[in-house]
Amino acid sequence: MTARLHNFCAGPCTLPVAVLEEVRDELLDFNGLGMSIIEDSHRAPAYEAIHHGAVASFRDLAEVPDDFVVLFLQGGATLQFAQVPLNLLADDETAGYVNTGAWATKALSDASRIAGAYESWTDAEGGFSRVPSSDRELEVRPGTRYIHVTSNETIGGIRFPDFPDVDIPIVADMSSDFLSRPIDWDRFDLVYGGAQKNLGPAGLGIVVARRDRLGVHGRSLPSYLDYAVHESADSMANTPPMFAIYVMGKMLTWMTESGGLGEFESRATQRASLIYGAIEASDGWYRSPVEESSRSLMNVVFRLPDEDLEKRFVAEAAEAGMVNLKGHRSVGGIRASVYNAMPLESVEALVAFMAGFFAANS
Repeated sequence: MTARLHNFCAGPCTLPVAVLEEVRDELLDFNGLGMSIIEDSHRAPAYEAIHHGAVASFRDLAEVPDDFVVLFLQGGATLQFAQVPLNLLADDETAGYVNTGAWATKALSDASRIAGAYESWTDAEGGFSRVPSSDRELEVRPGTRYIHVTSNETIGGIRFPDFPDVDIPIVADMSSDFLSRPIDWDRFDLVYGGAQKNLGPAGLGIVVARRDRLGVHGRSLPSYLDYAVHESADSMANTPPMFAIYVMGKMLTWMTESGGLGEFESRATQRASLIYGAIEASDGWYRSPVEESSRSLMNVVFRLPDEDLEKRFVAEAAEAGMVNLKGHRSVGGIRASVYNAMPLESVEALVAFMAGFFAANS
């Protein structure tokens, strides 16, 4: 096999070699079926066992309470920008959106087309360099049904180290740090995210919602947009994204066997600390645009003294086997995405490269 690259892609994510090898070994003939699982019917016993096993594994790993439903949907997280307010807000209800960057902006824009949604807080003028430093910064209007947050902004490299302490439920887009830390379910009415950052391949959105919040919107929704339809059909109201669920099930097993969410929170802290340490050691030559208290553990963004150096950094890193380090086109710079399956050795290789590049060019 060709040597694997150090892949810092912001999504889809790096997956564990052990998981990829299992998928490879089963791809042509799953469990003696004489065909691949992705060729089998989603109503057949083999896939149904995979599907329900993945739901159970997600519940166990994330410690999801019994009064929440777990839904596997298509459309990634982007569909949820509209599907959440369609299902949680009646026409005369409103929700506050904490605008921390590109993805929160999109969520607010789509929600505003559905029902009452307003901007509870924003750092747009500050360049989206932080999350709210205090709950007192949030505007929470009377009658607000929920506060929406984006737990980690993939593009801007910021995250909520702690969620707002408000007396109404929180809804969270957790796509970029899904299951990288424990979740206090008492704080939330609904959590959602795409699987392609931390949990598997692209094509799957996961929604975890309080059961008693289903069907309260009073709307006559198209069937696919109604959470209650998916809950009643065990997320198989139509053909589910079988391959993505199959791989995610293996990823969830790997995470459980590796120590659970506490272990992955520790790994995330270790990986990110190494890169931020290299940034700080350069005395400002590498610089993070994010305030220290709001820095992401999943997407470490930084700048060099000029764009020419940044282009050289990306090119020379690729030559050294480290790929997908170019920052998002909307902000530029460098971005190292270090999700759940990122090996520590890849981060150590990047940090060594950063030190050598600094020494040669500063």
